[in-house]
Amino acid sequence: MFGKNYACLLAICVVLAPIYSAAQRQQSIRRSSISLPSASDPVEERSLFIPPTLIRPASEFRLYRPGPIALPEMIRSAGLIFGGTVIRIERRPGTSAHSVETVTITFRVENAIRGATPGEGLTISQWIGLWSSGQRYRLGEHVLLFLYPPSKLGLTSSVAGLLGRFQVDAWGRILPSPQQLSALQKDPVLGGKSRIRFGDFALAVRRANEEE
Repeated sequence: MFGKNYACLLAICVVLAPIYSAAQRQQSIRRSSISLPSASDPVEERSLFIPPTLIRPASEFRLYRPGPIALPEMIRSAGLIFGGTVIRIERRPGTSAHSVETVTITFRVENAIRGATPGEGLTISQWIGLWSSGQRYRLGEHVLLFLYPPSKLGLTSSVAGLLGRFQVDAWGRILPSPQQLSALQKDPVLGGKSRIRFGDFALAVRRANEEE
């Protein structure tokens, strides 16, 4: 008789054990659950993630963070300021010393303000990543450039991204973009002009440089 009762009790325990265990798990989930934010909850602003393989020293590959900038700041940052025509573009693979792929751009300098001589062929090296991101040149293009001083690897780029690169028309007039017009708006000579003679631009640069 005792054996039968024991067997029945054991059978009941076997049946109830999974039910009890499931109930315990459900209760534990309710206690430890974290509520998800609703559409109306404020969302934390996060910085753009850059994969470690793309990170380079700031002194080698300058990436411009958008923000207010005017002509005096552009002048202070520039090691080269000149106007010229693109006459050659070459892609250069990385070397054993520096595994950095680059693009070299050669200009025929037509007008010089800083670090260049009119009539010379001036070649700069640019990191391939900037070229791939849209900072490109084309053969025959006329530009006025504010370029950073060359880095330890000999690389450079236009100051403040596209702000430091002005288009020039066939008559040698500088054609500021809307963003560049904003950067020049406080200058008494250049402010508000959509077409600028190089002589006026050079004079404004020299004057701003002397006022620093």
